[in-house]
Amino acid sequence: MTVEERIRSDIESRIHSGEWRPGDRIPFEHQLVAAYGCSRATVNKALSQLARAGLIERRRKAGSFVAHPHVQSAVLEVPDLAQIIAARGEAYAWQCLATARTDAAGDAEESETGGIAGPALRVEGIHFGGGEPFALEHRLISLGAVPAAAQADFAGQPPGSWLLHHVPWTSARHRIRAVEAGRAEAAALGVRPRSACLELVRTTWRSGQPVTHVRQLFRGDRYDLVAEFRPGA
Repeated sequence: MTVEERIRSDIESRIHSGEWRPGDRIPFEHQLVAAYGCSRATVNKALSQLARAGLIERRRKAGSFVAHPHVQSAVLEVPDLAQIIAARGEAYAWQCLATARTDAAGDAEESETGGIAGPALRVEGIHFGGGEPFALEHRLISLGAVPAAAQADFAGQPPGSWLLHHVPWTSARHRIRAVEAGRAEAAALGVRPRSACLELVRTTWRSGQPVTHVRQLFRGDRYDLVAEFRPGA
């Protein structure tokens, strides 16, 4: 095994064992040079390989850090963010920022309500993974379709998880696009203004009646949308 391979193997082992957690700083290049008795070029090659494999993040002038795993979700599913973040070994948390009853019929255009009309509940909050902001959520729930939502405790649980467990949906529509985070959104997500983010806008229906309309803004470095296809007619 070459020195470069040994450096990669040692760092991989510490990451996979949990000794080094996502966000932890790994030793600086000069420290690795001294520890392994090799050239800086060898260390640089090993770290570059680890970065390409998605195990570490290299930040200019700051060093290298254990990368947060990307959370993947199938494009055609309605995922429970709490479950998929926990499945990746990261602690999940939800922070409710605001809830308010509203009359969706008096709101703006259908693109902002998903066709929900009449009494509704607005919920805003932040999903966290591994102690860091993961997604910002703005949700509208039809109280005509889901009257029990008015008494639900969304301070203690995310509305998406609650809906998946209480209200079976029969159809859904996604709109996905890349956007830049505004100043307030960037502050909530812990990124710089105008950072690349993934916006997912979804409406779900039950037997033709709109149940919920949600806009979720994901940090671009934390979330992948994945779909598998097979040839068909």
